[in-house]
Amino acid sequence: MNRSKRISRFIGLIAMTAAISVILFPRNAAGAPEIPVPSITIGLGDASNPKEMATSLQMLFLLTILSLAPSILVMMTSFTRVVVVLSFMRSALATQQTPPNQVMIGMALFLTFFIMAPTWSQINQNALKPYMEAKITQEQAFTNAINPLRDFMFRQTREKDLALFVKLANIKRPKSYDDVPTYVLIPAFVISELKTAFQIGFILFIPFIVIDMIVASSLMSMGMLMLPPMMISLPFKILMFVMVDGWHLLVRSLILSYQ
Repeated sequence: MNRSKRISRFIGLIAMTAAISVILFPRNAAGAPEIPVPSITIGLGDASNPKEMATSLQMLFLLTILSLAPSILVMMTSFTRVVVVLSFMRSALATQQTPPNQVMIGMALFLTFFIMAPTWSQINQNALKPYMEAKITQEQAFTNAINPLRDFMFRQTREKDLALFVKLANIKRPKSYDDVPTYVLIPAFVISELKTAFQIGFILFIPFIVIDMIVASSLMSMGMLMLPPMMISLPFKILMFVMVDGWHLLVRSLILSYQ
């Protein structure tokens, strides 16, 4: 008897739950407008004329450029040198994650925008605007855009690094900069930037190493061997960096290194 009562109560509970769900969440309320759900379709269609085919190829080319934009920003601009020098600065101060990585990358990006502004202005005037106004072809726009970048990279690339990749590429000795392919110029520019960044980083480390040595010697002379020297030297390094206006000097030196 008790079992039959429990079963009847369970069935009644299910029926009540179903009734409440129908009342609160009607499936098809009368007069209620249905919310349209957007759909995205990607596919290939037949082009009715050659012009549509050319437009499709141009869109594909632009999408390819956009996908390579991060690599272009990192490897063909001043970003590499700036971010490496800022990382050396943080390591020399021994402040661990201060400034945090987000601040370092953001600062490096905006310094890159500032340094590359004249180059990008030339690209905008000679390549982007004429192409958008249909005054030049896509090939001419690419040539007009890559030339200012090549000029910038040539000014910062060492001849020794450029000669290395010319030799490794097994091409004839170029008589002028125009004879150097872009795929040879880019890696030569990158290793030149890394070498310059490491040179600046070495100079940055020297005053902070002197402070560490002075603090360590003072602690040893006082017999405080168990006290970590980094704990004592860190405030002095931060104080010295602030007193000489270190961020101003560092950013000024980075920008002037490209002029």
